[in-house]
Amino acid sequence: MKIIILGAGQVGRTAAYHLAREEANDVTVVDTDEVLLRDLQDRIDIRTVQGNAASPRTLETAGARDADMIVALTNSDETNMVACHVAWSLFGTKTKIARIRSRDYTKQSSLFVSTESPEAPTTLPGFAIDMYLSPEEAVTAYIERLIRYPGALQVVDFADGKVRLVGIKALKGGALVGRPIRELKGHMRNSEARVAAMYRKSESIEPEGDTVIEDGDEVFFVAATQDIRAVMKEMQKLEDPVKRVVIAGGGNIGFRLAQTLDEENQVKVIERDSKRARKISEQLNNSIVLVGDAADEELLVEENIDSVDVFCSLTNSEEANILSAMLAKRLGARRVMALISRPAYADLTAMGEIDVAISPQTVTIGSLLAYVRRGDVVQVHSLRQGAAEAMETIAHGLRGGKVVGRPIENIKLPEGVKIVTLVRGEQVIMAHHDTVIENGDHVILFLSDKRHVEQVERLFQS
Repeated sequence: MKIIILGAGQVGRTAAYHLAREEANDVTVVDTDEVLLRDLQDRIDIRTVQGNAASPRTLETAGARDADMIVALTNSDETNMVACHVAWSLFGTKTKIARIRSRDYTKQSSLFVSTESPEAPTTLPGFAIDMYLSPEEAVTAYIERLIRYPGALQVVDFADGKVRLVGIKALKGGALVGRPIRELKGHMRNSEARVAAMYRKSESIEPEGDTVIEDGDEVFFVAATQDIRAVMKEMQKLEDPVKRVVIAGGGNIGFRLAQTLDEENQVKVIERDSKRARKISEQLNNSIVLVGDAADEELLVEENIDSVDVFCSLTNSEEANILSAMLAKRLGARRVMALISRPAYADLTAMGEIDVAISPQTVTIGSLLAYVRRGDVVQVHSLRQGAAEAMETIAHGLRGGKVVGRPIENIKLPEGVKIVTLVRGEQVIMAHHDTVIENGDHVILFLSDKRHVEQVERLFQS
């Protein structure tokens, strides 16, 4: 597939990295910054073009005439919208994806019109955009799930929320810590879960029935959404629900999160810009907005940071996020999260300084990958800073094919790939060696090695 990515910022670079790793993709990146493009080209096998992303001449130079997909990820909503429309109007580009940050645009449902259908009109009442990505919306929803499940390191949805995959650190006090995995079923007689992956000191461990879960292990499990808390209790002492939340940064993500938590939690927002603080305080019903620096020790002590359940550092500066989160942790905040883009910085979580490092690119990239992938891929989620992946795909075909009608033990899966759960209608089925896949099943897979993505796609296309 020939893909043109517009914008070489953090999200654009992450998209280029993920898409270029898949052999079937030919990726070109467009940006105005020559230095950024040169650095990106030195790191991954792509073509680059310097120029204005919305310019017809730039798009033509990038190969828009025969491109299969345009992915507009610049920092300007307006540039992304215009670029997609120009690509369709002048070059007939079939698939157009745009990054749209402003709610003023995304809440207007008629503003974006898909042209992928053969019946699409030649004259559109809006912009020719088949799908829009809102990193802020995705990150806000992701953080909210982490707050709703205290103790979780990662929480992702599958099958319209019927199933969730949760990453959690096993700690003393959990009923299954120090016990083999096979005992999980005996502990949960009215529900079922499946351990998809385990990591011990950053090394992957194959979770078998006799594998003993040790204190400090990072465990990824899949369960029906209503059973998540019961499984978490097996891995560590269940924490009390979150009540008090402090948000550092009143930007797009911080403000959205405050709005989401405003009714059910005691929320305080710390914002340096007095004008921005006044603006968001007028739009929040119960949350308190403070003007100040979240890395100010005196301010945090004054606001009783030691009694806060969750401290979320969500400013535009990842260095400031790291410093304020580490300070809040040292001053007694129960759990701290920080918005961190660079993988090297995210490794601080492994040192215990920060409980959860949130990568906006990793959270956002799943929606894009699901749209790009073939074989009826519904959801894709990057795990462990992009090292692994969880995927939801739909099984199609007649019984006796490569997948449909076969027990899982007879399906030739690539090394490092396992089927963990099926969703059949409203029924959630934990996968076992003798589980038979039926036509229309939503199949959730865990991939410890993302290089096998294409093989999995081909398998489920048949």
